[in-house]
Amino acid sequence: MSRDGERFLRLALKLAARGEGETSPNPMVGAVLVRDGRVVGSGYHTRAGAPHAEAVALEQAGSRAHGAVLYVNLEPCCHFGRTPPCVDAIVAARVREVVACMRDPDRRVRGKGFRALGAAGVRVRVGLLERDARRLNERFLRRVAAGRPFVTLKAGMSLDGRIATRSGESKWITSQHARAAGRELRCAHDAVMVGVNTVLRDDPRLTAGPAPREGAVAMLRPLPARVVLDGRLRTPPGARLLRAAGGQPIIVTLPGAPVQRRRRLEKAGALVLEVAGRNGRISVGAALRELGRRGLSSVLIEGGSELLGSALDERLGDRLVVFVAARLIGGRRLLPVFGGRGAAELRQAPRLREVTVRTVGPDLRVEGRLEFPRRGGG
Repeated sequence: MSRDGERFLRLALKLAARGEGETSPNPMVGAVLVRDGRVVGSGYHTRAGAPHAEAVALEQAGSRAHGAVLYVNLEPCCHFGRTPPCVDAIVAARVREVVACMRDPDRRVRGKGFRALGAAGVRVRVGLLERDARRLNERFLRRVAAGRPFVTLKAGMSLDGRIATRSGESKWITSQHARAAGRELRCAHDAVMVGVNTVLRDDPRLTAGPAPREGAVAMLRPLPARVVLDGRLRTPPGARLLRAAGGQPIIVTLPGAPVQRRRRLEKAGALVLEVAGRNGRISVGAALRELGRRGLSSVLIEGGSELLGSALDERLGDRLVVFVAARLIGGRRLLPVFGGRGAAELRQAPRLREVTVRTVGPDLRVEGRLEFPRRGGG
């Protein structure tokens, strides 16, 4: 690919990224139309149900799309959904070539878009900057490939890994700067998940943070769903997260949960879902798969200790973000940030890669990608 071609494809990736947090369950897509070395049209997918990036670029280009090259980070769609197929519009506009980063793994596409373009006489090149494209849409790709959302584990703790004092005080271990960063982190996910113990102890609202990033469509930005894992439906009907602004809160429970409690929560506005469990505990994996079936592509798991530990025990987690306060709490019997069974041997312990550490006010933000060892080995 020429230097100019790479530049236009990177521009498509940059445009696509403007849709972060807006497009789910759809992927982020950007498109750039180039004719005689000049951009004649460009666009990105702003939200689910809105015109696709290719359609926006084609409309902007008008008749100048004839004989142009379309640069796009994902294979154009070829099926009717909430919008018409992009392939038909590309062919009708007489675009001569499509340069794409990767194939769309969605079962409705999977190369069909490229084949339809080729059959119509449009030249297709694919696989350029694919690694960048995969990283951009890793949440969408995780849901399509694994049937569950991309999972970020988030925690706040003291320097010695505690989340509360001996008396149970936990507000606030980290600074207001770290808490603001945590609320902003919620904005980048489709849902925020906590365990019922966190609801009973802290009564959180699970509200999202400040304004969206530059270039995003603020008025259309969806708030993340609020999800509680509650096997016995102990969430109080008056809990603040049930009254907070946003979509319908979701309570995930086990089959056979008390009917009267369920009715009270549903009357308070909650959607109650039943998923499988083991030994009286909800399977985090089953809960995530149910959310994936409902079109959620990313979930931020905030705790508490048992939920975070259970996620690790089930080898669930793609990314970890920990805010570390510059204070020591001590105590032998106090809750650690990660509960659960834990690793029996060091070789079974998950590792972080691509680790970054930076200051957030007086605290540290440690972030990385979770990597679980192969089962039975290191």
